[in-house]
Amino acid sequence: MLTVTIDEIQKNLTSYLHQVAAGESIIIMQEGKPIAEIKPVSPNTQHMRPYGLCAGEFIVPDDFDFTLPDEILNSFEGKLNYC
Repeated sequence: MLTVTIDEIQKNLTSYLHQVAAGESIIIMQEGKPIAEIKPVSPNTQHMRPYGLCAGEFIVPDDFDFTLPDEILNSFEGKLNYC
């Protein structure tokens, strides 16, 4: 990890950014104290999930998309029946 002052990084910003692009991290110091860190961006390596990842793990019941009973629908809508 490279440590530089604000003045040093202002004079050679492009050079330091090339080092960051090559994988180097840089700590910027002001009056002997670290104030910032410049580091490479981690690559985004998200891949699409494969189809059928959970095949056979659960069974969708036949009544999955049936209309819910009125008591349950009313409770979702805040219409509680206290009779």
